Amino acid sequence: MELSGRPAQAGRVFILGGNATTLAFTNELSAQARQISASLVPLAWTPAGVVVGDLWQRVSVAADNIGGWLDQTFTPDDEHSFIAPLRDVELLLRTGWSAQAPERLSDEVVVNPEDLPEDVLDGLSLPPATLVQCAVCRRTCVRDQFVWNERQLCAWDYHATVFGRRGPWRSEPYEERHFETLPRAAYVAAPLLLEDGVDTVLAVQHLDESAMRALVNMAIAHGGGQPCLAVRTDEGLVVLRERGKGTP
Repeated sequence: MELSGRPAQAGRVFILGGNATTLAFTNELSAQARQISASLVPLAWTPAGVVVGDLWQRVSVAADNIGGWLDQTFTPDDEHSFIAPLRDVELLLRTGWSAQAPERLSDEVVVNPEDLPEDVLDGLSLPPATLVQCAVCRRTCVRDQFVWNERQLCAWDYHATVFGRRGPWRSEPYEERHFETLPRAAYVAAPLLLEDGVDTVLAVQHLDESAMRALVNMAIAHGGGQPCLAVRTDEGLVVLRERGKGTP
């Protein structure tokens, strides 16, 4: 049996649909059953791409109302919503398709990758992560990527809070003790910085700590007196600078 030109046996899960927060899949479709079992997986849409959660929630869906359930769950008012073609779902139902559920969801076990947005498919190629809700906006985000004052934040609220006007900016080079308390972030998202009038003036990695600190202070010392902020990321150290009047 082939599904959209690809053998269904090559995969172990059929993606039913998804939206900004959830991806739904099943590994068994049977027209003889009154209900089918679907798994809901949380998604986080971040500036660095889509991240797939590591926890699944099982739900039951009436076999004769899969289309209605998909339309109600993944509504078109969500710009990230998508659903698999119903003709493919019906084909698998008629043939009683089933496969062993995988231990981990990945792009390699998906029957119908052509039905997924590219961002979601890219996210499936990466290891799953533990997802949480942002303490400010409740947006789904990756745990421990952005933490400020012991609160889990999404990239947007972290950038706005820590790299915003009220952040810990300074015009003088850092003392050694200050490097121990630098803001920590998984990464710095350039598009979010632009919204806040902030530029990245230095990013260093793969050097020993003393060399990186020296470069950070050199960048601040030659910053023309504009407020700067050093950030420790997963890759190394980054120096941000507020964009002053007349700065392009």
